[in-house]
Amino acid sequence: MSRVVVVGSFNVDHVWRCDALPVAGATIAGRYASGPGGKGFNQAIAAVRAGADTTFVCALGDDAGGRLARDLADADGLSLRVQASEEPTGTAGIYVDAHGRNTIVIGAGANAILSADFATGQADVLAAAGVVLAQLESPVDTVLAALQAGRQCGATTLLNPAPANAATTTELLAHADVITPNETEFAALLARHLGERITADDVATLDGVTLHQHCRQLFPHGTVVVTLGATGVYVSHPEDALRGDARPHYRVAAEAAAVVDTTGAGDAFNGALAASLAGAALPAFADHVRFANRYAALSTERPGAALAMPSRAELVARFSE
Repeated sequence: MSRVVVVGSFNVDHVWRCDALPVAGATIAGRYASGPGGKGFNQAIAAVRAGADTTFVCALGDDAGGRLARDLADADGLSLRVQASEEPTGTAGIYVDAHGRNTIVIGAGANAILSADFATGQADVLAAAGVVLAQLESPVDTVLAALQAGRQCGATTLLNPAPANAATTTELLAHADVITPNETEFAALLARHLGERITADDVATLDGVTLHQHCRQLFPHGTVVVTLGATGVYVSHPEDALRGDARPHYRVAAEAAAVVDTTGAGDAFNGALAASLAGAALPAFADHVRFANRYAALSTERPGAALAMPSRAELVARFSE
């Protein structure tokens, strides 16, 4: 079985569904629900449900949120490596409007104490991993150490540089083999690392050659996968490392979906991409992207984040029809 290690965050999500996203000074009506989330946990659940033997390296508080994480991981067969924290388990407040768009506020809690020493101390699972996947809701030093350790063990290192306002360094990017920003995160990376100012809305409308040039300047040694929501996905490789593809850059169209909630779609894509890459059964990188694209589309047809992740059997049934 393919093996994935995810290093990242767990949050208890508090979700309000409302007709429109709240604005400053407004009091609006909404419907409330609570459940598990955090980019790391969402991606880990996606990876394990997509078919990978997955280990999630995280920090949890000694509280109801921490117990929830353990119970849900057990139910899905997700292996946990937990750094205990005196801080409360992370939380997120999420508002979702009638079109599935969302606004999120995060309280890091225990996620902020996940240490580099703890992450690199998981040598046994890192040594067996085909892919090490991380995001930026954990300390940057910890993410860097995890990517370094994964690469030293021969794993493909996959960095989801999210959220967009999280700090990134040249050294951090240098230790990733593949990065997976959405359009907002990609625009932020260009501004931070190249001084190039483009709006998130403009990313999807750029022609392929221009977008490829931006990707090569930003990330010359590796593959950039820009997720563009309803517009699909854009992929850019170095000319000498096409990962089985015939072209250095191309677009993959979005899959049709009856969208209910896009909250966890990016995490679904990343977890499924990691699972597919770790399996290594598909001949071209584009095939892995299509698998992840389909998985993400199916995840948007349900409310929630981690619990909205489909099983591999559901994915096969849907797209073999």
